[in-house]
Amino acid sequence: MSEAPAQFDPKSLVRHLTHRPGVYRMLDAKGEVIYVGKARDLRRRVGSYFSGKAQDAKTMAMLRAVADVEVTVTRTESEALMLEYNLIKRHRPRFNVVLRDDKSYPYIHVDPDEDFPRLSFYRGPRTKRGRLFGPYPGAGAVRSTLNQLQKLFQLRQCDDSYFANRTRPCLQHQIHRCSAPCVGLISKEDYARDVENAVLFLEGHSDAVTERLVERMEKASEDLRFELAAQYRDQLAKLRQVQSQQLMSGEAADFDAVGLAFEQGVHCAAVMFFRGGRSLGSRNYFPKAAYGAEDDEVVRAFLLQYYGGREAPREILVSRPVPEADTIAAMLSEQAGHRVEIKWRLRGDRRRWVDMAVTNARHGAELRGSSASTAARQLDALAEALELDEAPSRLECFDISHTGGEETVASCVVFGPEGPLKSDYRRFNIAGITAGDDYAAMTQALRRRYARLKKGEAPMPDVLFIDGGRGQLSQAENVLNELQIEGVKLVGVAKGEGRKPGRERLFVSGRAAPLVLPSHSPALHLIQQLRDEAHRFAIVGHRARRQRRQTSSPLEQIRGLGPKRRRDLLRQFGGLQAVARAGVDDLTKVKGISRQLAESIYDHFHTD
Repeated sequence: MSEAPAQFDPKSLVRHLTHRPGVYRMLDAKGEVIYVGKARDLRRRVGSYFSGKAQDAKTMAMLRAVADVEVTVTRTESEALMLEYNLIKRHRPRFNVVLRDDKSYPYIHVDPDEDFPRLSFYRGPRTKRGRLFGPYPGAGAVRSTLNQLQKLFQLRQCDDSYFANRTRPCLQHQIHRCSAPCVGLISKEDYARDVENAVLFLEGHSDAVTERLVERMEKASEDLRFELAAQYRDQLAKLRQVQSQQLMSGEAADFDAVGLAFEQGVHCAAVMFFRGGRSLGSRNYFPKAAYGAEDDEVVRAFLLQYYGGREAPREILVSRPVPEADTIAAMLSEQAGHRVEIKWRLRGDRRRWVDMAVTNARHGAELRGSSASTAARQLDALAEALELDEAPSRLECFDISHTGGEETVASCVVFGPEGPLKSDYRRFNIAGITAGDDYAAMTQALRRRYARLKKGEAPMPDVLFIDGGRGQLSQAENVLNELQIEGVKLVGVAKGEGRKPGRERLFVSGRAAPLVLPSHSPALHLIQQLRDEAHRFAIVGHRARRQRRQTSSPLEQIRGLGPKRRRDLLRQFGGLQAVARAGVDDLTKVKGISRQLAESIYDHFHTD
């Protein structure tokens, strides 16, 4: 017979604990970790739970479930903090405050040692050769900054293999987004100077860039190189426009402003990112906390888990006092390799940024707790299904509609966190392709759409859906590679067996096997809604185009033949068939019809 498990004796456990720092883990009867905590003095901290003193509701519920306690002794409090972070990340205990989003953040990468450095989107460890600027709150913020840098400095973004095999300038040069170093249209020295200016801009020294451009413009003007001076003048105008659109902190400092709020039963932490004095944007986080969790516990857990896995800026400005702030700051300083300070007694602009972060946090919590929570859950589920690092904020979906290859129309619909963004919908009348070639139609629509987005017509999507399978997905990959667009997740939505809803297969770029989501998945419901809306919008456009063709007169297609002349022709000949049978001499007898126009009318009806 197996022996019965020994009954948990908390008093005996506490008597044998050390007074050194460490981490303790509360376990339930199944051996699962239900709480992880850090202690400066393990005996005192663990003993406080079982001292018989009154506890809050959350702690009482936890103690009723505790069947055992395990401890790990560490040398320092900083080591204990880092171990606490790793254990919470691994076990996700139900009585801890747990931050779901702990993925890596995107950066802008540039390697100044290359002959012609490129600006690129990067996500991964900070060991990559070259310089990394960021982190940015999301892929959209990186794309927006790269778009600004292309306008200002015209640096390449293509990969090295594409760059090495060019024989003529690509589309980016034609739309003034690249100086075409691949074919020698700019010298290495001039390109290096543009790289230096771009780096200064990313570091927050845009005023220094302005001064340099003014000096070069004046020098070019003195040398009578007026065309070059005009280029510098235009560059200055673009730079000032970008500066006017940016939120600036007033000092070239690196800091995060963190605001916390609790509304409608939802905890929200909003982080505003400032690097080199420039705002890189903001992002909301929703820590999962057990009922009754105190604000002190939430803010401490958020800072530990959020910054425990990434390099912290030099200053973290918080909306409320942080328990163990000095210990957390010491751990983050050791991890980042520079001094990190956590501050909450603030004045002036810094107080204003934190107040703004608190406003964002309140709004985020209210939105998550309101009826819009369904959309938020769908986006969260989509992020999990597609292994995204954050919930997407902009989705686009394309579909093609035609009848026997005629009057082909492509649709693009856009969804955001609050549902369809109908003002951003677009249709594309497809021409110049083989009738019924859906691949060519999709390629044309995508190229037209994203060439416009590269020019700043609208933000880039986080996820791009294509109605179709792997073949259509391949067309989308080719177009985005051609336009040098990075950071957009591509998904082909193929109908499943029997074309029944709920059996869709998702072909995700970079994955070998298709993804099949459960029929009850919120992510699948969102994808179905997006695809069906794209299908509806394409069909409406196709039907309208087909109707116009069926009800229009062939005379409307003849250049130079306006409404009045068409009326005169039909009145003179008594109908369209008589006009079609008339000769050139007969047509010229109608008032306003020249011989050249008469020949055009005749050719229109008699050319195969």
